[in-house]
Amino acid sequence: RHPVRRDLNAATYLTGRVVLVTGAGGSVGSELCRQVAAAGPRQLVLVGHGENSIFDIGNELRRLFPSLALETLIADVRDRRRLRQIFDEYRPAVVFHAAAHKHVPLMEANPEEAVTNNIVGTARVIDAALAAGTERFVLVSTDKAVSPSSIMGASKRIAEHLVRVASATHGKPYVVVRFGNVLGSRGSVVPLFTKQIERGGPVTVTDPEMRRYFMTIPEAAHLILEAAGFGQAGNAYVLNMGDPVKVVDLARDLIRLSGADERNIAIEFTGLRPGEKLIEELWEDDARVEETEHPDVFRLVEPRRQALDEAATDLLALVAHSSEVPPAEIERFVGLCRDVVAGAASAPPSPVTPAVRPAPRGAA
Repeated sequence: RHPVRRDLNAATYLTGRVVLVTGAGGSVGSELCRQVAAAGPRQLVLVGHGENSIFDIGNELRRLFPSLALETLIADVRDRRRLRQIFDEYRPAVVFHAAAHKHVPLMEANPEEAVTNNIVGTARVIDAALAAGTERFVLVSTDKAVSPSSIMGASKRIAEHLVRVASATHGKPYVVVRFGNVLGSRGSVVPLFTKQIERGGPVTVTDPEMRRYFMTIPEAAHLILEAAGFGQAGNAYVLNMGDPVKVVDLARDLIRLSGADERNIAIEFTGLRPGEKLIEELWEDDARVEETEHPDVFRLVEPRRQALDEAATDLLALVAHSSEVPPAEIERFVGLCRDVVAGAASAPPSPVTPAVRPAPRGAA
């Protein structure tokens, strides 16, 4: 596909504002910080749990933008008191919530972590944003939230509903931006394949038919900023990822670009791991897909999922009034995640006629 067209004026809504990014040391979060910094905010607040990654991006931004008012803060998004303290002090007008656990097999083995970080953590950040009067809120989501087959995907799906409910309740442009795999991000296939090639192989691919959507880190961050700029209350946006790519083809390309071939470096098929899908999707069949002001960002109009909306309402009310989420509630949400996965696996084909889907970028 063709690269995303980047509009340097797309983020003018950030100019002169206080902007806060959670997960600011991550692959997407740190690139968001670079692009936000270039838009001229009054102050940029970086929040992350890993001190080394926050240290690195903080030093980089101070070098690149010496006049930028920058704060680097270490905090866990599950910590209500700490989040309230940060939001009360800095009063961000715009929040990009990129903090999340993302590795599917790890979260299958640690479901409570997926729930407390991805669901409770999101609820805590929303609660702090609402209390501080934050005008715009953007949840960075994933294609794994679509008909989820994993605890991680289900936890992100519920996190999307937290944003939907908060936006509907308070009438604020709090939105979700959903996209696929990001090339070069930590733990993604390109760095993994590169290391395997450097060791002489084998390069491990789960299945010869596995396909994924791919986008570069700067493309993803730019389109997140675009979507936030024209966000309307409760909307979900999806980025035009082009056509899905066979992971084995990506592996072969990297082997070839290294100067070798499959006679020197073997490809080994290992089978799907727990929670993994063969093919990811960007929306479900009963979603309506609409064009937006940007040719590479689409608005999703999705049917209400009553059980998820009710669970989101309950959790937002709970975190607003409680410093701790009881273990029984954590178990409830682990069970809800499992129900979401089971429901996605057993759901019959939708009787709703889907919208005509946009042609992939670069298509004839």
